[in-house]
Amino acid sequence: MYLESFQAWGEATRQRGVPLWRIVLEYEMHQKGRSEEEVWRRLAQVYAVMRDAVETGLREPRQTPSGLVRDTGKKLAHATFHLISPEFTMLLAYATAAKETNACMGRVVAAPTAGASGILPGIYTFLARHHGVPERTIYEAMLVGAGVALIMERKASIAGAVGGCQAETGTAAAMGAAGIVYAFGGTIEQVFEAVALTIMNMLGLICDPVAGLVELPCVKRNGAAVVIAAAAAQMALAGDTAVIPVDEMVIAMGAVGAAMDTRFKETALGGTAATPTAQAIAQRIWVNPNVIRREDPPE
Repeated sequence: MYLESFQAWGEATRQRGVPLWRIVLEYEMHQKGRSEEEVWRRLAQVYAVMRDAVETGLREPRQTPSGLVRDTGKKLAHATFHLISPEFTMLLAYATAAKETNACMGRVVAAPTAGASGILPGIYTFLARHHGVPERTIYEAMLVGAGVALIMERKASIAGAVGGCQAETGTAAAMGAAGIVYAFGGTIEQVFEAVALTIMNMLGLICDPVAGLVELPCVKRNGAAVVIAAAAAQMALAGDTAVIPVDEMVIAMGAVGAAMDTRFKETALGGTAATPTAQAIAQRIWVNPNVIRREDPPE
């Protein structure tokens, strides 16, 4: 009941005098019949897989047979030019490296989906490495993010086939933004504002995988999504607001997803997937897959 809406979640935490994550922890214990100790242990396991996905992506060659994924994470990690800061570049590197691990059939956490599996690992790795956020705080941030996803799934969708990429990377970015604000001591209101700001800036994002593969633009989009999450968190922590309440933004996201043309919902029939180059790639991969070369397509 507490996780039916952000308003209900916030009211429950205030009335009981507990942090946001406590409500989600109790939900997990009730729904899965697990002890509190077991929930914390599972969170540690999930976090370990996320960290490993980042490390694997940064360490091992990340190239898919299609040629659509080619070491984006490594390129960013070894970049010598930094538009904003080396830390900002590494945030992008962590997210894209983890998503490339998914594209290369590595082990990842669907958070909330495999298509968005680089966003939370990228953010959590960044918080730990560049801000010294302790693991226990990250576990709590993970619970806060899970609460965000539960509400967004109920009031809108987390599936690209239902609501477009706004439902996948948008939800993951909202989860990450909430976690960032929580990790830095933000208030309940600031956590929710970060979610609203993230949704507002990812509203209408379509799902348009080239050749139907969860590779392009998915890897690049995971990188862009962590930037939006970080921007939303920064604005919220500075005291800015989305003006529109978070529950209304989630409903708006659901309405946009429902109205979205089917070409833009994981069908590979519109957007990036419909460009001439993408169509040529799809023709090569599916009609004559034997001609796939790792150097294709040209960057």
